[in-house]
Amino acid sequence: MTHPKQTNNRRQEPIILASKSPRRKELLEQAGLVLEILASEIDETAIPLAGPKDYVQQLSQLKAEHIGKIRPDTWIIGADTIVVVDDAILGKPKSREESVQMLGTLNNRAHSVFTGFTIYCHARKLSITNAIETTVIFKHLSQNEINWYASTNEPYDKAGGYGIQGIGAFLVRKICGSYSNVVGLPVCEVMETLSSFDIVRF
Repeated sequence: MTHPKQTNNRRQEPIILASKSPRRKELLEQAGLVLEILASEIDETAIPLAGPKDYVQQLSQLKAEHIGKIRPDTWIIGADTIVVVDDAILGKPKSREESVQMLGTLNNRAHSVFTGFTIYCHARKLSITNAIETTVIFKHLSQNEINWYASTNEPYDKAGGYGIQGIGAFLVRKICGSYSNVVGLPVCEVMETLSSFDIVRF
């Protein structure tokens, strides 16, 4: 039997983040949550590509359910983020050449960042899934700027090959929508969902 934890006069049920992303962990801890990390290791390549919102929702749900079967009495947060341009999904660049190519594709134009999230408890047979879209507009980048950024370590563990919360902030002229969604999790919507189901109580 799990019991609520209390932080700064706010109570929450035990929560597991089914992700090894340090950015998602940091975002939720900044919002005051106490988390356990237990990363889901599902085979993402086995998931058929659909519309971007459906795709990230399905992946987030599978990640949450995978950990939920291991820890059935605990609330699980699963999430997945993708970058979409010209109806193509940009993953994480595997090489400097691929990073340069991705940055060139995003250069001086808008793209979409979709994050799906699922909040799930196996024992309670409750699952809530949503997806948030943010539009990001890159400034015009010179080839020297692209080459320099690709030479840093930042692009290689991030969808789309850039980190808006890091050095890559200089790439972005404007965003329309949730900033934290671009980092990896729409914190406002996640916290609203947790509160609406009394998982977090103010």
